[in-house]
Amino acid sequence: MLLFFKDYKKFAIVFGVISIIIITLIYNTLNVYKPLPIYQPAMVSTELVDSTIQYQKKYHRVADFRLINQNGKTITQTDYQDKIYVADFFFTTCQTICPIMTDHMVHIQKKIMDDDEVMLLSHSVTPEIDSIAQLKYYAKSKGVNDKKWNLVTGDKKQIYDLARKSYLAVKDNEFGGKFDMIHTENFMLIDKKRQIRGFYDGTNPEEIDRLLDDIETLKKEYKN
Repeated sequence: MLLFFKDYKKFAIVFGVISIIIITLIYNTLNVYKPLPIYQPAMVSTELVDSTIQYQKKYHRVADFRLINQNGKTITQTDYQDKIYVADFFFTTCQTICPIMTDHMVHIQKKIMDDDEVMLLSHSVTPEIDSIAQLKYYAKSKGVNDKKWNLVTGDKKQIYDLARKSYLAVKDNEFGGKFDMIHTENFMLIDKKRQIRGFYDGTNPEEIDRLLDDIETLKKEYKN
């Protein structure tokens, strides 16, 4: 009888150790860190990408830029150096998807207000209408925090090139004037190396939640 319990005790110990190992393996499998993809032009719908880079499969980054924000300040890539940021394209007189997108950007702004690692950047697709004064009025009416979020205007060709050659975010307006574009609902998540790490429907609350989760995932990438 004593031998039985002795053997049972050994079995219980071995079984317990094996169980702990199995549970640990399952936990690590379920919680494995998965980095966000790095989007290249070839991975994006061709209607959003300039024909000159549609087949590019690596090395894509947001180009240098020089634009003017709602306060008349010149904004360049150095203002976003070593920052994660969310970018989009809009115009202040839009009455369709822009108000929804802006409201969702305001929501994101609230979530990142105390996070020095993250910023926002919105580009006007109608710079001929969206003057500095117009952007300032819009910013005030929407609750834009100048330290977290720049609404920018400037040279129309530069914005067009940024939209289609850097952010891969707008459609070409074939029936409009030169450098006219049809902006989309896309929000883009940009990493500290100026790479696109995610696309999100800026009109969809569930997509905004996914974006906020991806920001945290991207921050872990830099900690690792």
